[in-house]
Amino acid sequence: MTVNMTKGQAISLQKNDGGTLTAVRMGLGWQAAPRRGLFGSRTREIDLDASAVLFADKQPVDVVFFRHLVSDDGSVRHTGDNLVGGVGQGGDDEAILVDLQRIPVHIDQIVFTVNSFTGQTFQEVQNAFCRLVDETNGQELARYTLAGGGQYTAQIMAKVHRAGAGWQMTALGTPANGRTFQDLMPAILPHL
Repeated sequence: MTVNMTKGQAISLQKNDGGTLTAVRMGLGWQAAPRRGLFGSRTREIDLDASAVLFADKQPVDVVFFRHLVSDDGSVRHTGDNLVGGVGQGGDDEAILVDLQRIPVHIDQIVFTVNSFTGQTFQEVQNAFCRLVDETNGQELARYTLAGGGQYTAQIMAKVHRAGAGWQMTALGTPANGRTFQDLMPAILPHL
């Protein structure tokens, strides 16, 4: 059963049977918003890029994105860059796989972002979401859907962080501006 999350909401990543999740997929999806023109409405391809920044004690130690597809320890893997979005009409356009059992103990948070490398704003995007899927069985666990567009070029979508012996996901949904994850670091830090 999927939990539809609201901004700031946190959920435990425990399985319904009390077991712990071992591998999850953070899927990100979006579609180009139709724009009205002289000859009716049209859409323009939107290239958004998903990133996962791994933190240890509030310090970034690794990142997974379209130019570095696998974390140095192999626990986090990006499935590849989607240059247009909207491929699955509601499915994942980009995905980042996280093997929770392989994450080194010093990593305590993974922050997921999406940004427009080409500088397009979220006014040109609709139906943007992130969702967490149990990678062992394909079950969607949680979904966070962004409401409305804006003049920003990025979103700090969510974070997965240690909570006791397990993990939690928190929906962030914070608008930001930047073409790369490096540009977003000042906006990410308050959420750690």
